[in-house]
Formats: sequence, C-alpha cells, structure tokens
Amino acid sequence: MAPVSLDDVRTARDLLHDVVVPTPLLHSPALSDLLGGPVYLKCENLQRTGSFKIRGAYLRIARLTDAERARGVVAASAGNHAQGVALAAATLGARATVYMPKGAPLPKIAATTGYGAEVRFPGPTVDECLVAAERHAEETGAVFIHPFDHPDVVAGQATIGLEIMEQLPGAATIVGAVGGGGLMAGIAAAVKALTAERGGPDVKIVGAQAKRAAAFPPSLAAGRPVRVEVRPTMADGIAVGRPGDLTYGLVADLVDAVVTVTEESLSQALLLCLERAKQVVEPAGAAGVAAVLEHGYAIRTPAVVLLSGGNIDPLLLSRLLRHGLAGAGRYLVVRCRLKDKPGALVTLLGEVADLGVNVLDVRHERVAARLPVEEAEVVMHLETRGTDHSEQVVSHLRGRGYTVTTP
Repeated sequence: MAPVSLDDVRTARDLLHDVVVPTPLLHSPALSDLLGGPVYLKCENLQRTGSFKIRGAYLRIARLTDAERARGVVAASAGNHAQGVALAAATLGARATVYMPKGAPLPKIAATTGYGAEVRFPGPTVDECLVAAERHAEETGAVFIHPFDHPDVVAGQATIGLEIMEQLPGAATIVGAVGGGGLMAGIAAAVKALTAERGGPDVKIVGAQAKRAAAFPPSLAAGRPVRVEVRPTMADGIAVGRPGDLTYGLVADLVDAVVTVTEESLSQALLLCLERAKQVVEPAGAAGVAAVLEHGYAIRTPAVVLLSGGNIDPLLLSRLLRHGLAGAGRYLVVRCRLKDKPGALVTLLGEVADLGVNVLDVRHERVAARLPVEEAEVVMHLETRGTDHSEQVVSHLRGRGYTVTTP
C-alpha cells in the first residue's frame, strides 16, 4: 500500500478547506516564449504564511490527539516550516516551540514569533536546530513536527497537486523545488495517482535542487538516502543535507527527474519572477523557474512551475537583484584610471551618459599608494541594457584612452 494514497490526499484537502488558500495559476509569457509552449506559475508564494508549508504543518498537527496537542509541538526550520507550524499550532490551540538557526532572516523570525511560537537559537545550522528540537521533544513530551518526512506532511503538500490538475487538466510537466523532498513527493503521489485513476496521459514531475545542496542525485544513484555536504547557497529553504526516508522512496518511485541549478540561475529566476511575472519569491521558491532557464530541454509543455515561497528579507532581495542583473549582463562595475585634473570626472561621466547608461553609484579615489601621483581612480556601478551594451561601454571607454578593468 502506498504511504500516501489519493484518498489520503483528498481527505487532507477536505481538512484544509477552511485553512489554506487555493493559490492562482498564472500564465507566464516569458517562460512560454522560452520553451515554445504554454508555461504557468503556481503561486504558493501567495499562500498563508508565504509558502506551501502551512498545508503539511496544519494537517500534521490537526491529526494529533487532544492529549498530544496539550503537550505542545516543536519544530526546527530556517523559516517557512517555522511559520507554518507556528500558525497551525496557534489555530489549533497548541503551544509551539521553534528552533531556528542563528542568522535566520529577521522577517521570518518576526513572523514566527508573531504567530505565537517561542523561538530559540541553538546554533548557526539547521542540523543543530534539528538536534535541539528532537532533544526538546524527548525532554518535554512535545511532538516533533518534521518539516518533510512524515505521511501527514507529505499528504498536506500533495493537495497542491490536486489544485494544479483542476486548474490545468492538460498539464504535461510540473516543476518545483526539492529540499528534503516532501513537496514534490506529495505532488507526484497525488498527480500520478489521479492520472492513473482517470486513464489520462502521464504527467512528468521534475524536481530542482540547488547545486550547492543537492542530496537527491547522489542518493538516487546510490539507491538509498545519503548525506552530502551542504555548501552556502542563496536557496537556504531547500538546503537539506539528506533526503527523508519516506520522501526518498516516493521521489525514487514517482518523480521523473531531479536536476540541479546554479546560484546564477537562481538569481536570474528571482529577477524574472519579479520583473516579468510581478511575483516576489525567495531563492528556494524560484528553483523551479531556475530549472526552466537551465534545463528547458527536459520540460514538456503545457508546464506548471511552482513558486513555493515568497518570504525574502528585503535586504537580501536587493543584493540578489544586483546579482541577477549582473548575471543577465545588466549590472556592470567598471574601474577607470584617469588623469587627476579639473573636469576629468565630469568628462568621464559625460562619456558614460552619452552611451545611454544609468549610473547607480560612483566612488572617486585620488590618494592611494597604488595610484601614480598624477592619476585618480573611479569605480562606477552602472545599469546597462544587457551584455552587448556592457561590452560596448567598456570598449568605448578604452577607445577614449581610459584604463578600464571590470572586477
């Protein structure tokens, strides 16, 4: 018997009916043009708490006995699961304690405490938080709410699959982020079972992992869950070092492919979501879009790409947008040497303005040990129209006699 059946998912949907928002499915002209067929965005970034996590967290806590809820619940999370558990616990009258990494985004911490949870910071990593949360459960009797490796959590996330198939019955591919695997395992379980029941064509399920935190490809190759070293990634929400035992089995059986995406693809995906789809997403939430940008050859249309979360620190967003613009060739930093004489800086800026470039920042340095006495150095942060325009700027300035470097 399947660990998460279609009946389980339908029951979960009934229980979640008054709790979660059926999120919209929006057509993406930009991604459709890229793939040559219709592509839609499933906007779980607009879900309550800003991500899909409320679905699984609420279902898990709702199915506890009254005695279990009275003992409280405990979780470990970098942010989105934390918020889902906090809101679900408050709604169901349970006390929640959440262990979060030191350095977790401040908006996620504020939201978690705002939903009524007690937040503790045992260390800098999610793994340390998991250890602390499990110890808390042993010592207090609180119920540990796993972020992905539990049938109720998977069944809750699987309700997204039912929504997608109602909104786009002819979907050929569904793409979404993979961390521990609960989201795409659930969607795959629901969609594959539903298409089998209806006798319809199979829907391809594609998971996307950040290349710096990709445990599933080596696990699938080994035939069992294996732990990998997680390197720093902007997609902190899917930075999981080992698949769950339950989710590994479901992904291995039901998910057609798990691909990895680079940091550059993630930042460009985030920029595309903001500019072209008008959707604010966090890097992990844009992993599916990054997969379309990097692995479009593997995606049949009509396709649905999941935006799994939108909880991003505004300061991080500003840095990531600069990163995305740079990756798209639209953010250029140039370092120019010029003669240290009156009017030299004005002349340089005039040259740049004539090229149709927007100057975002200028730093003018006249005294430094590395500079000859007669020279100054100007560092300019420029917004251009793309790679060709950036190359034109550098070539023009060099042609005018400036010594130009692009760090």
